[in-house]
Amino acid sequence: MPIADVVFTGGSVFSAGAAASVAADVAVLDGRIVAVGPTDDLRTWVGATTTLVDTSGRLVVAGFQDAHVHPIGAGVEILQCDLTGATDAADCLRIIAEYAQANPDEPWIRGAGWSMEFFPGGTPAAADLDAVVADRPVLLSNRDHHGAWANSLALALAGVTAETPDPSDGRIERDAAGAPSGTLHEGAVALVERHAPDIDPELAYRGLLRAQKELLAQGVTGWQDAMVGEVLGLPDTLEVYLRAVADGTLTARVVAALWWERDRDASQLDEMARRRDEVAALGVPERLRADSIKIMVDGVAENFTAAMNTPYRDAHGHPTSNSGHSFLTPQALEAAVLGADAAGFQVHFHALGNRAVREALDALEALPASAADAPRRRHHLAHLQIVDEVDVARFAELGAAANLQALWACHEPQLDELALPFLDAELEARHYPFGELDRAGVLLGAGSDWPVSTADPLAAIHVAVNRVGPGSDAAPLGAAEQRLDLATALTAYTAGSAWLNGRDGSTGRIEPGYLADLVVLDRDPFAGPATAIADTRVLSTWVDGVSVYSVPAAH
Repeated sequence: MPIADVVFTGGSVFSAGAAASVAADVAVLDGRIVAVGPTDDLRTWVGATTTLVDTSGRLVVAGFQDAHVHPIGAGVEILQCDLTGATDAADCLRIIAEYAQANPDEPWIRGAGWSMEFFPGGTPAAADLDAVVADRPVLLSNRDHHGAWANSLALALAGVTAETPDPSDGRIERDAAGAPSGTLHEGAVALVERHAPDIDPELAYRGLLRAQKELLAQGVTGWQDAMVGEVLGLPDTLEVYLRAVADGTLTARVVAALWWERDRDASQLDEMARRRDEVAALGVPERLRADSIKIMVDGVAENFTAAMNTPYRDAHGHPTSNSGHSFLTPQALEAAVLGADAAGFQVHFHALGNRAVREALDALEALPASAADAPRRRHHLAHLQIVDEVDVARFAELGAAANLQALWACHEPQLDELALPFLDAELEARHYPFGELDRAGVLLGAGSDWPVSTADPLAAIHVAVNRVGPGSDAAPLGAAEQRLDLATALTAYTAGSAWLNGRDGSTGRIEPGYLADLVVLDRDPFAGPATAIADTRVLSTWVDGVSVYSVPAAH
């Protein structure tokens, strides 16, 4: 009888397909799970060289997989002017001023993380930035990365004036005289960003390693990077991943979703296929693949660019002429999806408004019927803020999965102040219809969209179950039937995302033969009230049966 390298003993285990946790031990040998069962049954796996991990009162789950995340950008932003911890507008300005003072040699002040609700209408002014940094251009992305805040010098250097037209895929916020006021939405950000210095590849690499450290601490052992290429001012992020593979520093399991350039046609597929094959030739698919394509169908509701079936309302509740942006025409979207599928790619859609969801599903419906032996591409739609009832069933009919950013499914200031008042009142009940999708037989995966919001899977699972944010006393968002139970939410973040990432045959479950990507939680959330799920903490994270994170010892 062989001896296990590691045995997790004395606690509970949850794996996909179960209704709740069960008391069990887990034995690991050569990076794989070899046995799961009662302590007495696993004693024969324990020897003198076995590491015993006491999980009494704790829960062991499969490693979380984030199916929609932006780690390199998140890591770079942590290393730049990081506004994610700011509490209001004044705090943002304090952090910016201190960062500028501490970094006098940086030609531009770059960073991200300000919250739209800190500013009237969600649109901060250049004049406020000018008051703290006037000698250098400043460009700071907001929390959801669908807009940016620029100072007057940055706007001037970019030549953005009252005469500058709005781009087709964005909007310049303007004052009463028509001059740019300091906030740029969607594609308008590029008007300034293209003039900023490129982010150094070394900074991008350090950003990846910093982000990986953060994700492993959150129990995330694998992810799908939802924007890979030369995007958001970053150098080619696929090259960053390739360096990490070559250096042996990429610990997590990554799927790169190559960025679809919406101002180009399907001719870009040849280049994408070359890049996918370049990654495949490395022979490390368990560490890195590049067989997904990210297509951004629309924007976000807070700046009125999410593609809706009905017009946005004005501040008085009257319909406007704006129903959001479809960044590709239905014809162009269909051509992109047909080409991607035929080339063997998975399509990862950003689809937030109900019109965007419908247009993505329409494009999938145009795909030819697959031969019985053809591999499923595992196409999926992310975000899904509003899905019309008639479109819910189409997911399962078309084999499309739902990629949930569950943390957003609650009342919070950005939604309550900048989105809901400008949408038809009946649409509040249709926000993030997770329960409907689940009951319709749709496969659910999950992700964070970090750095848009926290990467913490347990906070997102808390909201999926309660429809209330951690620590909030707000009413639940939507009807009770949109909630998920804890087992379903945990499954989405483990086996569901493993399916989206094409790793469901080896990860996402705690079963013999599966890779030992595991997380030890400090408690069993099944044993406590649903309202306390977010209090759960990660004690240790394991990849291939090796500890890659553990809570620092108390001093």
